[in-house]
Amino acid sequence: MDGLLGSYPEAKEVYYKRSPINFTNQLSCPVIFFQGLDDKIVPPNQAELMVEALKKKGLPVAYIAFEGEGHGFRMAQNIRRSLDGEFYFYSRVFGYEPAEDIEPVPIENL
Repeated sequence: MDGLLGSYPEAKEVYYKRSPINFTNQLSCPVIFFQGLDDKIVPPNQAELMVEALKKKGLPVAYIAFEGEGHGFRMAQNIRRSLDGEFYFYSRVFGYEPAEDIEPVPIENL
């Protein structure tokens, strides 16, 4: 992180400004999160904090976690699931019916 943002705590303000959890008050649209449970760049707890914050705001939010994936998915079935999940999410948010059956994604606040 030092190379991307700077040394902590010297670059504490940069870390604050780059952390989405500090700006959830600015969000007003539905969000879906796809999270690799082995992600070292964005640990799962950070995505889960965002999901909880959006639930509390009453925004439509969905979360799909993938075992064995890091930052960026490598397994074909998980890439497929994330694409299908995103399409399903859009279909529910925008109110259209996909032509094919897609595995549902649980969406809070919809």
